Amino acid sequence: MSEEKDTKFNTLDVDQVAFMEAAIEEAKKAAAIGEVPIGAVVVYQGEIIGRGHNLRETSQDATTHAEILAIREANRNRASWRLADADLYVTLEPCPMCSGAMIQSRIKHVYFGAYDQKGGTAGTLMNLLDDSRFNHQVEVIGGVMHEECKSLLQDFFIELRKKRKNSSRKPKVEN
Repeated sequence: MSEEKDTKFNTLDVDQVAFMEAAIEEAKKAAAIGEVPIGAVVVYQGEIIGRGHNLRETSQDATTHAEILAIREANRNRASWRLADADLYVTLEPCPMCSGAMIQSRIKHVYFGAYDQKGGTAGTLMNLLDDSRFNHQVEVIGGVMHEECKSLLQDFFIELRKKRKNSSRKPKVEN
């Protein structure tokens, strides 16, 4: 899958745009605490039932991706591990772990923003979500608000590189 707008993108309604904007707000929360800016929301019957943003660095837990945290909150709010008929909106194409969690929790649709050339498993490197060998498939709609989501990530990493470059400069010691 290329970084072109998905053909389904043109059919998004106002609510779907609002849900992706909510995911973007979650991503901004991650950036504000020094985390990679990825945000997600789970939506059921037009209501957000789960929110999450990356906390991997803060928690030192590799599983605290935005999607996983949003799914966990949605599970608690529904008092069920099954999220059939729920949709997940996320600012970056899901990784293998998050795609697996979506399959296991029976998410109906995933809408993602930026494509992930290094870890995307919703069409870029492979599509785990549409693999008929699994007992459940998730419909994928990619490229939703792509530029906004991509810019969040690019801006974050530009700033991170600047900080690292500045912190690696050692002050000159004069005798």
